[in-house]
Amino acid sequence: MTTLYLVRHGETVDNANQIMQGQTQGQLNDNGIKQAREFSEEWKDKPIDVVIASDLKRSVDTARIIAEPHQLEVISTPLLRERDWGSFTGRYIPELKGEPWPDDIETLENLLSRAGEFIAYVKQTFPEKKVLAVGHGIINKAIQSVYYQKSMSDIQRMSNAEVRTLEL
Repeated sequence: MTTLYLVRHGETVDNANQIMQGQTQGQLNDNGIKQAREFSEEWKDKPIDVVIASDLKRSVDTARIIAEPHQLEVISTPLLRERDWGSFTGRYIPELKGEPWPDDIETLENLLSRAGEFIAYVKQTFPEKKVLAVGHGIINKAIQSVYYQKSMSDIQRMSNAEVRTLEL
């Protein structure tokens, strides 16, 4: 059995400013670096075989801090990218309330399909391993939605640097 530790990246400048990041690279703020370091310290003695991150900077940076005491290289994959928010990207989130969704947002079907592909990738590529994966709020929610076979709305939101454990 493969154990997947699903982690959300540390807080970013845009998280703190309530900006929709989507698939932009993002930059950890001081609090996000602190969150990643605290997580790394708490997990330094836990067995981790593989560290994977979304290919977006905010996840890679978080993953590198967590991987450091384990002396592991970070593998990145676009499967773990955040949902593409299209023309909502870069906008102030409170202003989006009630606005009609533009056609260029990644569909829920595509997001859930990517989540399923990620689960399959981890199971096939890292059997019997302990895999820590640093993703984003919505893709992590989609992965849990597929795993538990529940609606996305039934999955509780993850905080920055929070972890959830899935047995694959």
